[in-house]
Amino acid sequence: MKFNPEDLVRQTTAARMRGVSTQAIVGLVQRGKLTKIVIDGYPFVLRSEVEKFKPSVGGRPKKTAGRKANK
Repeated sequence: MKFNPEDLVRQTTAARMRGVSTQAIVGLVQRGKLTKIVIDGYPFVLRSEVEKFKPSVGGRPKKTAGRKANK
């Protein structure tokens, strides 16, 4: 597999690009959201994937308008 070196960024750089911690990038890699490439023992991720990544809406779903709490 060939990559242009400009297409790869270190995980710390990816974290700065996204405004998150390095642990957050590592978590995305572990969940398969970002592709990790190891070169000479150093982990890199694809710049295009970091730039295109859109976080999903997390948390508990909101209650629908039709269902009201009993009081």
